[in-house]
Amino acid sequence: MRNLISFWILLAYVTQAVDSLRLEPRTITVLRGDSARLTCITTEQWKVMVWLLNGSSVLTISFRYGTLSNNPNMTAVNCSTNQLSCWEFLLSNVQRSHQGLVTCDLQNVNRETADLFVQEMGTVAITGGDQIAIKGEEVLFQCSAVGWYPEPSLKWLVNGIEVDQGQYSISTEQHVDVDVLYNLHSNLSSQAAASAHVKCLATVSALPTPQASSVRLTVVAEVGGECNSSTTLIAGTASVSTILLLMLLCFCVALGYRRRRRRAKSSKHTSRRTDELEREGSSVAETTQGMDNLGYTTEGHTDAGCSDLVVTRGEHCQTGSISAHKIPDVVSSSTISPNTCQSYTEHRRPDAMNVRRVTTV
Repeated sequence: MRNLISFWILLAYVTQAVDSLRLEPRTITVLRGDSARLTCITTEQWKVMVWLLNGSSVLTISFRYGTLSNNPNMTAVNCSTNQLSCWEFLLSNVQRSHQGLVTCDLQNVNRETADLFVQEMGTVAITGGDQIAIKGEEVLFQCSAVGWYPEPSLKWLVNGIEVDQGQYSISTEQHVDVDVLYNLHSNLSSQAAASAHVKCLATVSALPTPQASSVRLTVVAEVGGECNSSTTLIAGTASVSTILLLMLLCFCVALGYRRRRRRAKSSKHTSRRTDELEREGSSVAETTQGMDNLGYTTEGHTDAGCSDLVVTRGEHCQTGSISAHKIPDVVSSSTISPNTCQSYTEHRRPDAMNVRRVTTV
Protein backbone atom coordinates (compact mmCIF):
# COMPACT_ATOMS: atom_id res chain seq x y z
CA MET A 1 0.00 0.00 0.00
CA ARG A 2 2.87 2.37 0.78
CA ASN A 3 4.29 1.68 -2.68
CA LEU A 4 0.98 2.65 -4.22
CA ILE A 5 0.91 5.91 -2.27
CA SER A 6 4.46 6.71 -3.33
CA PHE A 7 3.45 6.09 -6.92
CA TRP A 8 0.56 8.54 -6.68
CA ILE A 9 2.79 11.13 -5.02
CA LEU A 10 5.35 10.81 -7.78
CA LEU A 11 2.66 11.04 -10.42
CA ALA A 12 1.22 14.17 -8.77
CA TYR A 13 4.65 15.76 -8.56
CA VAL A 14 5.26 15.15 -12.25
CA THR A 15 1.86 16.59 -13.23
CA GLN A 16 1.71 19.36 -10.63
CA ALA A 17 1.96 21.99 -13.32
CA VAL A 18 -1.33 20.79 -14.74
CA ASP A 19 -3.27 19.48 -11.66
CA SER A 20 -2.71 21.06 -8.25
CA LEU A 21 -4.99 18.47 -6.49
CA ARG A 22 -5.49 14.75 -7.14
CA LEU A 23 -7.75 12.15 -5.50
CA GLU A 24 -6.88 8.50 -6.11
CA PRO A 25 -8.41 6.16 -7.00
CA ARG A 26 -11.19 7.92 -8.84
CA THR A 27 -13.37 4.77 -8.61
CA ILE A 28 -13.26 2.22 -5.83
CA THR A 29 -15.37 -0.93 -5.31
CA VAL A 30 -15.39 -2.90 -2.05
CA LEU A 31 -17.46 -5.61 -0.39
CA ARG A 32 -19.74 -4.74 2.44
CA GLY A 33 -17.80 -4.94 5.70
CA ASP A 34 -14.41 -4.27 4.07
CA SER A 35 -12.38 -1.02 4.18
CA ALA A 36 -12.06 1.71 1.54
CA ARG A 37 -8.85 3.76 1.13
CA LEU A 38 -8.54 7.02 -0.85
CA THR A 39 -5.56 9.37 -1.08
CA CYS A 40 -5.67 13.16 -1.52
CA ILE A 41 -2.42 14.76 -2.86
CA THR A 42 -1.71 18.44 -3.50
CA THR A 43 1.11 20.90 -4.12
CA GLU A 44 -0.95 23.86 -2.97
CA GLN A 45 -0.77 25.50 0.40
CA TRP A 46 -3.84 24.76 2.49
CA LYS A 47 -5.04 25.10 6.07
CA VAL A 48 -8.13 22.84 6.30
CA MET A 49 -8.96 19.57 4.44
CA VAL A 50 -12.50 18.20 4.68
CA TRP A 51 -13.58 14.72 3.62
CA LEU A 52 -17.20 14.41 2.58
CA LEU A 53 -19.31 11.24 2.02
CA ASN A 54 -22.30 11.80 -0.24
CA GLY A 55 -22.10 15.54 0.52
CA SER A 56 -21.85 15.16 4.30
CA SER A 57 -18.68 16.05 6.19
CA VAL A 58 -17.24 13.00 7.93
CA LEU A 59 -13.64 14.00 8.67
CA THR A 60 -11.77 17.31 9.12
CA ILE A 61 -7.97 17.68 8.98
CA SER A 62 -5.97 20.76 10.04
CA PHE A 63 -2.64 21.38 8.33
CA ARG A 64 -1.20 22.47 11.69
CA TYR A 65 -3.01 20.14 14.17
CA GLY A 66 -3.88 17.07 12.09
CA THR A 67 -7.23 15.18 12.28
CA LEU A 68 -10.01 16.87 14.25
CA SER A 69 -12.50 13.93 14.11
CA ASN A 70 -13.03 11.16 16.63
CA ASN A 71 -14.97 8.60 14.54
CA PRO A 72 -13.19 5.17 14.74
CA ASN A 73 -14.64 4.10 11.36
CA MET A 74 -13.31 7.18 9.55
CA THR A 75 -9.64 8.03 10.04
CA ALA A 76 -6.76 9.61 8.10
CA VAL A 77 -3.01 8.99 7.86
CA ASN A 78 -0.43 11.65 6.96
CA CYS A 79 1.72 10.51 4.01
CA SER A 80 3.28 13.90 3.09
CA THR A 81 6.80 14.48 1.76
CA ASN A 82 8.96 17.57 1.47
CA GLN A 83 7.54 18.40 -1.92
CA LEU A 84 3.91 17.21 -1.61
CA SER A 85 1.13 17.27 0.95
CA CYS A 86 -0.62 13.86 1.21
CA TRP A 87 -3.38 12.47 3.40
CA GLU A 88 -4.91 8.95 3.15
CA PHE A 89 -8.57 8.62 4.09
CA LEU A 90 -9.62 5.22 5.58
CA LEU A 91 -13.28 4.24 5.73
CA SER A 92 -13.67 1.04 7.82
CA ASN A 93 -16.58 -1.42 7.88
CA VAL A 94 -18.14 -0.08 4.70
CA GLN A 95 -21.90 -0.46 4.44
CA ARG A 96 -24.30 -0.23 1.54
CA SER A 97 -25.36 3.21 2.80
CA HIS A 98 -21.84 4.52 2.21
CA GLN A 99 -22.04 3.93 -1.49
CA GLY A 100 -21.82 7.15 -3.48
CA LEU A 101 -19.41 10.08 -3.77
CA VAL A 102 -16.29 10.62 -1.66
CA THR A 103 -14.89 14.18 -1.81
CA CYS A 104 -11.56 15.67 -0.75
CA ASP A 105 -12.13 19.41 -0.23
CA LEU A 106 -9.24 21.83 0.33
CA GLN A 107 -11.00 24.81 1.83
CA ASN A 108 -10.72 27.86 -0.44
CA VAL A 109 -8.34 25.97 -2.77
CA ASN A 110 -9.85 23.06 -4.72
CA ARG A 111 -11.78 19.82 -4.41
CA GLU A 112 -11.83 16.37 -6.07
CA THR A 113 -14.47 13.59 -5.98
CA ALA A 114 -14.27 9.77 -6.37
CA ASP A 115 -16.97 7.10 -6.79
CA LEU A 116 -17.43 4.47 -4.07
CA PHE A 117 -19.33 1.28 -4.89
CA VAL A 118 -20.29 -1.25 -2.22
CA GLN A 119 -21.12 -4.82 -3.24
CA GLU A 120 -22.53 -7.70 -1.23
CA MET A 121 -21.50 -11.34 -1.38
CA GLY A 122 -24.25 -13.93 -1.03
CA THR A 123 -24.27 -17.73 -1.05
CA VAL A 124 -24.21 -20.34 -3.82
CA ALA A 125 -25.27 -23.98 -3.64
CA ILE A 126 -26.15 -26.86 -5.96
CA THR A 127 -29.33 -28.45 -4.66
CA GLY A 128 -29.72 -32.22 -4.51
CA GLY A 129 -26.09 -33.08 -3.80
CA ASP A 130 -24.18 -35.87 -5.57
CA GLN A 131 -25.99 -37.84 -8.25
CA ILE A 132 -25.78 -41.34 -9.75
CA ALA A 133 -27.00 -41.88 -13.30
CA ILE A 134 -27.03 -44.59 -15.95
CA LYS A 135 -24.88 -43.90 -18.98
CA GLY A 136 -26.82 -41.96 -21.60
CA GLU A 137 -29.45 -40.71 -19.13
CA GLU A 138 -30.35 -36.99 -18.92
CA VAL A 139 -29.23 -35.42 -15.64
CA LEU A 140 -30.49 -32.08 -14.27
CA PHE A 141 -28.44 -29.90 -11.91
CA GLN A 142 -29.93 -26.86 -10.12
CA CYS A 143 -27.86 -24.01 -8.65
CA SER A 144 -29.08 -21.14 -6.47
CA ALA A 145 -27.16 -17.92 -5.76
CA VAL A 146 -28.96 -16.02 -2.99
CA GLY A 147 -28.40 -12.61 -1.40
CA TRP A 148 -26.08 -10.84 -3.86
CA TYR A 149 -25.62 -7.21 -4.83
CA PRO A 150 -25.39 -6.28 -7.58
CA GLU A 151 -26.66 -9.13 -9.73
CA PRO A 152 -23.84 -11.69 -9.73
CA SER A 153 -22.23 -13.44 -12.65
CA LEU A 154 -23.00 -17.18 -12.68
CA LYS A 155 -21.43 -20.00 -14.69
CA TRP A 156 -21.00 -23.80 -14.71
CA LEU A 157 -17.84 -25.92 -14.91
CA VAL A 158 -17.67 -29.66 -15.72
CA ASN A 159 -14.31 -31.22 -14.89
CA GLY A 160 -12.83 -27.70 -14.83
CA ILE A 161 -14.12 -26.78 -18.30
CA GLU A 162 -16.61 -23.93 -18.60
CA VAL A 163 -20.00 -24.95 -19.99
CA ASP A 164 -21.41 -23.03 -22.92
CA GLN A 165 -24.14 -20.60 -21.85
CA GLY A 166 -26.57 -22.17 -24.32
CA GLN A 167 -26.61 -25.38 -22.25
CA TYR A 168 -28.06 -23.83 -19.08
CA SER A 169 -30.73 -21.32 -18.11
CA ILE A 170 -30.69 -18.50 -15.53
CA SER A 171 -33.62 -16.78 -13.84
CA THR A 172 -33.26 -13.67 -11.63
CA GLU A 173 -35.27 -12.48 -8.64
CA GLN A 174 -34.88 -9.03 -7.10
CA HIS A 175 -35.88 -8.43 -3.47
CA VAL A 176 -36.45 -4.83 -2.42
CA ASP A 177 -36.14 -4.64 1.34
CA VAL A 178 -33.86 -2.24 3.19
CA ASP A 179 -31.19 -3.12 0.62
CA VAL A 180 -31.76 -4.45 -2.84
CA LEU A 181 -30.55 -8.04 -3.16
CA TYR A 182 -30.56 -10.43 -6.09
CA ASN A 183 -31.29 -14.16 -6.19
CA LEU A 184 -30.32 -16.27 -9.20
CA HIS A 185 -31.47 -19.78 -10.12
CA SER A 186 -29.84 -21.81 -12.87
CA ASN A 187 -30.61 -25.23 -14.40
CA LEU A 188 -28.02 -27.31 -16.22
CA SER A 189 -29.18 -30.31 -18.23
CA SER A 190 -26.54 -32.75 -19.39
CA GLN A 191 -26.34 -36.27 -20.79
CA ALA A 192 -24.50 -38.71 -18.52
CA ALA A 193 -21.56 -39.84 -20.62
CA ALA A 194 -18.87 -40.21 -17.94
CA SER A 195 -18.38 -39.54 -14.25
CA ALA A 196 -17.50 -35.91 -13.58
CA HIS A 197 -17.17 -33.08 -11.08
CA VAL A 198 -19.83 -30.40 -11.63
CA LYS A 199 -19.29 -26.92 -10.19
CA CYS A 200 -21.45 -23.79 -10.03
CA LEU A 201 -19.71 -20.42 -9.53
CA ALA A 202 -21.11 -16.98 -8.65
CA THR A 203 -19.13 -13.77 -8.28
CA VAL A 204 -19.14 -9.96 -8.28
CA SER A 205 -16.31 -7.63 -9.30
CA ALA A 206 -15.15 -6.91 -5.73
CA LEU A 207 -14.79 -10.58 -4.91
CA PRO A 208 -11.24 -11.82 -5.58
CA THR A 209 -12.29 -15.49 -5.81
CA PRO A 210 -15.75 -16.69 -6.96
CA GLN A 211 -18.02 -18.47 -4.53
CA ALA A 212 -18.42 -22.10 -5.66
CA SER A 213 -20.45 -25.21 -4.97
CA SER A 214 -19.59 -28.61 -6.44
CA VAL A 215 -21.11 -32.08 -6.65
CA ARG A 216 -20.05 -35.45 -8.04
CA LEU A 217 -21.79 -37.18 -10.94
CA THR A 218 -21.23 -40.93 -10.98
CA VAL A 219 -22.13 -42.83 -14.15
CA VAL A 220 -23.04 -46.41 -13.25
CA ALA A 221 -22.07 -47.98 -16.58
CA GLU A 222 -18.60 -46.48 -16.39
CA VAL A 223 -18.06 -47.68 -12.85
CA GLY A 224 -19.17 -51.18 -13.87
CA GLY A 225 -16.76 -51.18 -16.83
CA GLU A 226 -13.82 -50.06 -14.72
CA CYS A 227 -14.45 -52.71 -12.13
CA ASN A 228 -15.51 -55.49 -14.53
CA SER A 229 -12.41 -57.67 -14.09
CA SER A 230 -12.44 -57.32 -10.32
CA THR A 231 -16.16 -58.12 -10.17
CA THR A 232 -15.70 -61.23 -12.33
CA LEU A 233 -12.85 -62.47 -10.16
CA ILE A 234 -14.81 -61.92 -6.96
CA ALA A 235 -17.90 -63.64 -8.41
CA GLY A 236 -15.85 -66.66 -9.57
CA THR A 237 -14.12 -67.00 -6.21
CA ALA A 238 -17.45 -66.78 -4.39
CA SER A 239 -18.99 -69.49 -6.62
CA VAL A 240 -16.10 -71.92 -6.12
CA SER A 241 -16.09 -71.30 -2.39
CA THR A 242 -19.83 -71.96 -2.22
CA ILE A 243 -19.52 -75.26 -4.11
CA LEU A 244 -16.65 -76.46 -1.92
CA LEU A 245 -18.56 -75.51 1.20
CA LEU A 246 -21.64 -77.45 0.06
CA MET A 247 -19.51 -80.51 -0.76
CA LEU A 248 -17.85 -80.39 2.65
CA LEU A 249 -21.25 -80.04 4.33
CA CYS A 250 -22.65 -83.06 2.44
CA PHE A 251 -19.59 -85.14 3.34
CA CYS A 252 -19.92 -84.26 7.03
CA VAL A 253 -23.63 -85.13 7.02
CA ALA A 254 -23.02 -88.50 5.31
CA LEU A 255 -20.17 -89.37 7.68
CA GLY A 256 -22.25 -88.48 10.72
CA TYR A 257 -25.19 -90.55 9.44
CA ARG A 258 -22.93 -93.55 8.80
CA ARG A 259 -21.46 -93.38 12.28
CA ARG A 260 -24.90 -93.18 13.85
CA ARG A 261 -26.02 -96.29 11.91
CA ARG A 262 -22.96 -98.21 13.05
CA ARG A 263 -23.54 -97.23 16.65
CA ALA A 264 -27.21 -98.19 16.40
CA LYS A 265 -26.39 -101.62 14.91
CA SER A 266 -23.69 -102.30 17.51
CA SER A 267 -26.00 -101.31 20.34
CA LYS A 268 -28.80 -103.46 18.95
CA HIS A 269 -26.48 -106.49 18.52
CA THR A 270 -25.08 -106.12 22.04
CA SER A 271 -28.57 -105.87 23.51
CA ARG A 272 -29.72 -108.94 21.57
CA ARG A 273 -26.68 -110.98 22.69
CA THR A 274 -27.21 -109.97 26.29
CA ASP A 275 -30.87 -111.05 26.12
CA GLU A 276 -29.90 -114.43 24.60
CA LEU A 277 -27.31 -115.07 27.30
CA GLU A 278 -29.80 -114.18 30.00
CA ARG A 279 -32.41 -116.56 28.50
CA GLU A 280 -29.88 -119.40 28.18
CA GLY A 281 -28.72 -118.96 31.76
CA SER A 282 -32.27 -118.95 33.01
CA SER A 283 -33.13 -122.10 31.00
CA VAL A 284 -30.13 -124.05 32.35
CA ALA A 285 -30.85 -123.03 35.88
CA GLU A 286 -34.49 -124.12 35.58
CA THR A 287 -33.53 -127.48 34.02
CA THR A 288 -30.81 -128.52 36.45
CA GLN A 289 -32.38 -126.88 39.49
CA GLY A 290 -28.91 -126.33 40.91
CA MET A 291 -27.77 -129.99 40.37
CA ASP A 292 -24.86 -131.25 38.29
CA ASN A 293 -25.57 -132.60 34.87
CA LEU A 294 -24.67 -136.26 35.10
CA GLY A 295 -24.37 -136.58 31.36
CA TYR A 296 -21.80 -133.74 30.97
CA THR A 297 -18.34 -134.82 29.92
CA THR A 298 -15.19 -132.91 29.01
CA GLU A 299 -12.16 -134.02 27.12
CA GLY A 300 -8.76 -133.68 28.69
CA HIS A 301 -10.17 -132.40 32.00
CA THR A 302 -8.40 -133.34 35.23
CA ASP A 303 -9.12 -132.56 38.84
CA ALA A 304 -6.86 -132.21 41.86
CA GLY A 305 -8.73 -134.96 43.73
CA CYS A 306 -10.37 -138.08 42.50
CA SER A 307 -11.17 -137.41 38.90
CA ASP A 308 -10.57 -140.45 36.69
CA LEU A 309 -12.39 -143.75 37.13
CA VAL A 310 -10.93 -147.13 36.27
CA VAL A 311 -13.25 -150.13 36.24
CA THR A 312 -11.93 -153.20 38.07
CA ARG A 313 -13.38 -156.15 39.91
CA GLY A 314 -14.12 -155.12 43.45
CA GLU A 315 -12.68 -151.69 44.41
CA HIS A 316 -12.39 -148.89 41.87
CA CYS A 317 -10.41 -145.62 42.14
CA GLN A 318 -10.22 -142.53 40.05
CA THR A 319 -7.16 -142.64 37.88
CA GLY A 320 -8.12 -141.28 34.49
CA SER A 321 -10.68 -139.47 32.46
CA ILE A 322 -14.26 -140.51 32.23
CA SER A 323 -15.18 -142.11 28.97
CA ALA A 324 -18.79 -142.77 28.20
CA HIS A 325 -20.18 -143.48 24.78
CA LYS A 326 -23.54 -145.03 25.63
CA ILE A 327 -25.10 -144.51 29.00
CA PRO A 328 -28.05 -146.77 29.84
CA ASP A 329 -30.49 -145.99 32.60
CA VAL A 330 -29.07 -146.04 36.12
CA VAL A 331 -30.19 -149.08 38.11
CA SER A 332 -28.49 -148.48 41.41
CA SER A 333 -25.55 -146.77 43.02
CA SER A 334 -23.59 -146.93 46.20
CA THR A 335 -22.59 -144.10 48.36
CA ILE A 336 -19.12 -142.75 48.46
CA SER A 337 -17.35 -142.00 51.63
CA PRO A 338 -15.67 -138.65 51.79
CA ASN A 339 -11.96 -138.31 50.92
CA THR A 340 -11.80 -141.86 49.64
CA CYS A 341 -11.94 -143.50 46.31
CA GLN A 342 -15.37 -143.73 44.88
CA SER A 343 -17.10 -147.14 44.78
CA TYR A 344 -19.78 -147.97 42.40
CA THR A 345 -21.80 -150.88 41.10
CA GLU A 346 -21.13 -151.93 37.58
CA HIS A 347 -24.06 -152.85 35.46
CA ARG A 348 -23.76 -154.51 32.20
CA ARG A 349 -26.23 -155.19 29.55
CA PRO A 350 -25.86 -158.00 27.14
CA ASP A 351 -26.37 -155.78 24.14
CA ALA A 352 -23.94 -153.00 25.16
CA MET A 353 -20.24 -153.13 25.04
CA ASN A 354 -19.73 -149.82 26.76
CA VAL A 355 -19.56 -149.41 30.50
CA ARG A 356 -21.29 -146.63 32.37
CA ARG A 357 -19.46 -145.28 35.32
CA VAL A 358 -21.58 -143.42 37.81
CA THR A 359 -20.28 -140.93 40.27
CA THR A 360 -22.52 -139.98 43.16
CA VAL A 361 -21.92 -136.65 44.81
